Amino acid sequence: MNLMKKMLAVPAAVLALWAVTAQATTDEAIAERLKPVGDVCIMGEECKGVETVAASAGGGARTADDIIAKHCNACHATGVLDAPKIGDTAAWKERADHQGGLDGILAKAISGINAMPPKGTCADCSDDELREAIKKMSGL
Repeated sequence: MNLMKKMLAVPAAVLALWAVTAQATTDEAIAERLKPVGDVCIMGEECKGVETVAASAGGGARTADDIIAKHCNACHATGVLDAPKIGDTAAWKERADHQGGLDGILAKAISGINAMPPKGTCADCSDDELREAIKKMSGL
């Protein structure tokens, strides 16, 4: 009987060690899956890592030409879906007359019009950047 106890004790010890190791691995995996993906930054307080994001966002101010090249050319260069073409001042003036001038066109650009989504494809453009891009494209 003593031999039988020894034969059962070894697998029981191995099983116990395996269970402890498996639980530790599971806890580590759970902790890894639950860790935060980012930090919340509050204006006025120091926020670690924000400088890196700001630097990778392009640094300085964007010009109207930059915005047009990156966000507006796809439709306004060719007039896709009746978008006024870049440099076609008459088409832009007609729209301005119906929408309340440059401010009306800007308001439509911000909210979206027809097939154009709000702010075109430049969701992070400021209103001033959009105004300058519209001025540049329209000649108004």
